[in-house]
Amino acid sequence: MASGFFAILDDIAALMDDVAVTSKLATQKTAGILGDDLAVNAEKATGFLSSREIPVLMKIMKGSFINKLIIVPVVFLLEWLYSPAINIILIIGGFYLAYEGVEKIVEFLFHRQKKGHEVIEESDEIVEDGEVAEKTKVKSAVTTDFILSLEIVIIALAAAKTGYESLKSQFDPLLVEIVTVSVVSIIATVGVYGIVALIVRMDDAGFKLIKKSNDKGLMGKFGHLLVNALPWVIKALGVVGTLALILVAGGIFDHNIDYLHHALPTWNEMLKQIIFGLAGGLIALLIISTGKKIYSLVTKKA
Repeated sequence: MASGFFAILDDIAALMDDVAVTSKLATQKTAGILGDDLAVNAEKATGFLSSREIPVLMKIMKGSFINKLIIVPVVFLLEWLYSPAINIILIIGGFYLAYEGVEKIVEFLFHRQKKGHEVIEESDEIVEDGEVAEKTKVKSAVTTDFILSLEIVIIALAAAKTGYESLKSQFDPLLVEIVTVSVVSIIATVGVYGIVALIVRMDDAGFKLIKKSNDKGLMGKFGHLLVNALPWVIKALGVVGTLALILVAGGIFDHNIDYLHHALPTWNEMLKQIIFGLAGGLIALLIISTGKKIYSLVTKKA
């Protein structure tokens, strides 16, 4: 009985050794997308009242875990049933990310501050209260996370397959792949949102340092630095997050559309992906804007 128990422990230890090797490779392969994920989610988790930052972040993190609980089994099922479907889903998701990025750029370039009679005219419009606005932003963040999580899972799966080939494993490759992808998904979610939590609470940490040091010495200066740096960090995250959306979308188009993958062979890879992301975003923006106008005309006539 005892020998059987220890044999199970040996098997688990051997499996974890294999998973450690494949997970290390998968984490390295997903490092770039994790950086983009961090920038995008940090930008989306800001802009709330201080008391709501962590609760909102926890909602987004919960949504991210649910996303991965859905994505992991679906990706393995599609891999078994019809693997090209994964690329199709990724490309559709790429258009969504590109649309989000380009929409922010268009809003920044062409949105002007309203004044005078325009403000008076809009005073009668219904303004979303804090709770509705919060739900809207959380929903947007979770939707974006779904696309990013999908790419993380797919990259991790590909890395797990490559890593398994270099092992002399006694275990079925599917088992190693499932455990590897699950481990990477958990690390990605906890790691990304843990760092985001640290970023959005920079000012609170600064205030505590100022209070503890009585606003004196090196600790007090560092506290002021954290407080003063947060607005600049948030602005930077807005820019980096938008660029990340476009780059991730462009990367999806580049790696999953054969024609684009072989286009512009002498161009810098990042520049290519930015161009593909911007083009995809403009196409999506045109389609969605046209669809909204048609829907508005139809509903008015009805």
